[in-house]
This record gives sequence, C-alpha cells and structure tokens, in this order.
Amino acid sequence: MTRRIALTLLFLALGCRAPERLQAGPQGSDSDRRHDSPAAPAAEDTRSPSELYGELFIEVQTRQLFPDSKTFVDAIARRSPADIMDRYQVERSHKSFDLRRFVQEEFELPQRPESDFQTAVGTPLRDHIRSLWPILTRAPDTQRGFSSRLPLPFSYVVPGGRFDELYYWDSYFTMLGLEADGRHGEVRSLCKNFMHLVERYGRIPNGNRTYYLSRSQPPFLFAMMELIAKRDGHRVWDEFLPVLEREHAFWMAGAENVPAGSAEGRVVRLVSGELLNRYWDDRDTPRDESYREDVETARKSGRLASEVYRNLRAAAESGWDFSSRWFGPSGDLASIVTVERVPVDLNALLYGAELTLARRFAGIDPDKAKRFMRLAQARKAAVQRHLYDEELGAFTDYDWKKNQKTPLLTAATVVPLFVGLADPQEADRVAETIERRLLAPHGLLTTLKTTGEQWDAPNGWAPLVWMATQGLRRYGFMPLAEELEGRFLALSRKKYLDSGKLVEKYDVVSEMGSGGGGEYPLQDGFGWTNGVIAALLELRGGAESAPLPPR
Repeated sequence: MTRRIALTLLFLALGCRAPERLQAGPQGSDSDRRHDSPAAPAAEDTRSPSELYGELFIEVQTRQLFPDSKTFVDAIARRSPADIMDRYQVERSHKSFDLRRFVQEEFELPQRPESDFQTAVGTPLRDHIRSLWPILTRAPDTQRGFSSRLPLPFSYVVPGGRFDELYYWDSYFTMLGLEADGRHGEVRSLCKNFMHLVERYGRIPNGNRTYYLSRSQPPFLFAMMELIAKRDGHRVWDEFLPVLEREHAFWMAGAENVPAGSAEGRVVRLVSGELLNRYWDDRDTPRDESYREDVETARKSGRLASEVYRNLRAAAESGWDFSSRWFGPSGDLASIVTVERVPVDLNALLYGAELTLARRFAGIDPDKAKRFMRLAQARKAAVQRHLYDEELGAFTDYDWKKNQKTPLLTAATVVPLFVGLADPQEADRVAETIERRLLAPHGLLTTLKTTGEQWDAPNGWAPLVWMATQGLRRYGFMPLAEELEGRFLALSRKKYLDSGKLVEKYDVVSEMGSGGGGEYPLQDGFGWTNGVIAALLELRGGAESAPLPPR
C-alpha cells in the first residue's frame, strides 16, 4: 500500500475529509445546509494551509514536526504551493526523504520577537507596558509571498507570543491601554483594520489568517467604536455605522427563516419563539492551527468526528477555548456541545451592538433606529427570561435543545452588567454572587470547576476583570469593583516583579500566580493584559511613578 493511500485511509478513518475535499464551502446549519461565505476578490487566495498542502499538511501535523501545531500554518512558503506539492509528490517516496529538512527548505518558519523582551530591572510596571507597545505593533501588511496572513491596510497590535496576528476581541482590551497611554492613533488604526475586514469578508474573522475566516469572535466592534467616539466626537459614526450594521447582519444571517426550536448558523429560535444567538463555525473539519489535537479529541469522543470539530471550532469563536461551559454530561473536552448553548456573553454583547445602532441611527434614519431598538428590547427580555437564574443569582447559558438553563456559574455573568442589560435587582444578585463565589484571593475566577482547561479554575483573565469591574461600577458597586481591581493589580504587579513579564492569564487562587492549562504553554506579551492593567491604573489615579524594587 502506498503512503498516499495509507494516509488517505487514516484521514477518513478519523472522520476527516480527504485532502482534495478540504476546500468544501462553509456549512451553516445543524442539518448541514450550505451557505456561501462572503466572497473575497478573486486575486486573493484565501485557502487555508490544510487546503493548500493536503497530504503534506497532514503529515507535518500528525507527525508533530513542531511542538506547536500553529508553527506550520504560520510559516511562509518560499514559492508557490503548487510547486512545493509537485516536489513533495516526487521526493516523498525516496528512502532518503527527510520531512523536516523539506519543510525548512520550502518554508520560512515564524519568529516571535517579543518573547525574549525584558525592560531594565526596576522599570515601573506602567513604563514596562509603554515599552511593549512598539514591540507588539506590526506594520501594515502587503501580501507577502505565500502566507496564511490576511493583509491589513493599517498598523496593528498583536497579543504576543505565538499569537502574532490581529485578534478580534483581544483588540478591544488592548485598545483600552493604548488610549490610557495616549496612543489614540493606534486605536483608530486597529478599528479601521476591523472595518476593512468587514468590508472585504463580510465579517471580522477570529484573526487575520486564512484559517480563521470561517469564524469570528465575541463582537466588541460597537465598544471599540464607542471608545473612539469619546475622543473624536459623534462625527465618527458617519464612517462607522454602516460597518457596524453589516457586522450585525453577519451574526443574524438566516434569522428570517429559523423555525421555533431550531438553529441556523449563529441564530437560534427558542421553542417559545424568541430569537437569540450562539457561537458557530462555518467548517466542521479539524482546526488548521490545532489539527493534531482536534483529531485526537474526536478519536476519544466516540462521536461523529465532524460534530466534534464543529463544536471545537465554535468554542474557539467564543474566545473561551476551552471551558467546562461547553462540555456535555461527561464533563470533558470530548463531550463538547458548544453549538447547543445560547451564551449569555454573546447575547449581551449583541444587545450592546443593537442599542448602539439604535441610538446612533436616531436623527439619521429613524426607521432603522426603531428597528434596532425593537431588536435590543426583545433580546433583553429574552435574556432576562431565559438566561437569568434567580436561584443561582447569576446570568448563565441556556441549552436550547433541552429547553433549560445550564447550572454552571461562570464569569460570563458579568457581561450583562458591562453592557447595561441587567435590571438593578439582577445586578444586585450578580454582585452578591461575584463577591461570595467568584472573587478569588487574586482576582476573578473564570468558573468554579478545575478541569485542566485554561478557561476554568484556577485561572483568571484580564478581560473578564475589566468587564466585571466596569459592570460593577456601572451599577454602583464601587467597593467590590475596587477590591477586585486591587487584587488583580497586586497579583500582576507581583508576577512582573518576579519575572519581568506580563502574561496571558493568571492563577488567581494560589501564590504561584501564572496560569496554565489548555493546548499551549503560557504566553507572554501580552496585549489584553497590558491594556487592562494600564486602563485600571489610569482609572485608579494614573501611572505608577516610583521605581519598583529589583527583581
């Protein structure tokens, strides 16, 4: 049996599509109906590495040529993929064929310039953050060779570490710090890049990579635009509103024809008739950047592989990849059922977008203003009816297939407060629950479960701290907000003193400090941590002035 046939049989046995079928179009519903993605200009090749390199891609990823599966998909081909594959097909059967050497000859592997960056000993934390912005900033892209990177017309800030591209929801929290540090031009550039992505692809992808085009991330575009409008005034809405409206249409695609008790793409109509949203991905294949991991998860699950892949991808769209929020009864990753959940954070953010559209269209287009206000009010009522749990004292997710709330308490309960969706009585209960159950010695617990996944205990995350503290402040719970801010700032400052770095996530329970779990090692940099710390320090009285003691 030839290696080609053996690989193809293995591929199919694992529940994956054969290489020549990897270019199948996006899929939009649980019944596997297909919908075309917004088409990019013909001159741009948006095929992902798995589509371009087929069997070569599979061999590189399954043989674990690199410890991180993201390495190969971020590599830049030195010549056309067709030429590389021609050479691969000729040489692969030779006894002397060396896959690693072949890849090194044909691809330029990614470099991570910020990973080794450290400021001088004794540099104040705020100054350290200021020094990181240029390190994490990337120049406007042109299409460089054969790369998975989607070109962007303006400069942008990356999270850091293995994440060397623009990410959607990360960028809002990064923008907070850029604003606090007086870098308003960079904030506008980031937002204009997102506008470009909506105009070009009809959505904001997870990140500016071809392999991210089939999904988005939590929709913070409205909050980004509000942030810019605070500095530039209402005139910015002439430019921003059409793009925000188009992004909203992406999330609501198919809403007109969804029967009660079913779902289509990112839209769910409950049995009772209310329209809400879920996370989704247009593809049901292993993620390019986590191919080996996804194939192994599907193998362990005993489920239809494409179903597992879709749910893994949908969790990646949520930003909470991965968490017990998305697990089925067995409580592990192989049981993942993301697409069966109506998430409270997503629907709260879409309420924020609809309210922003309603308010900003007032005086410009009254009919649109009324339409979006009706949508916002209907969503708020549905969230309060179905996603607020009085017994739990929190907002939670909803299992739309079982017609019941999920009983898991998570930090996502803060998002309705962040956008102003909660009534005062609900906010009061949520604040009580946060103080009693989610407030940890060093920050905010993500969930109460310890599963080994990075979006579970004992980890805490800067973006959740920001949304929690701003939501609490919004409803007048100042002492609790300040207590949470203080605990998180003290932890991140201590870890900075110990290591000279700020990291992606933190252990908010123990004295260890650095978070763990998930598919990859702890990353430093780190865009949204920098942004939230800078914004919180500014909110609490300005930059640090005294030097820190030596590390």
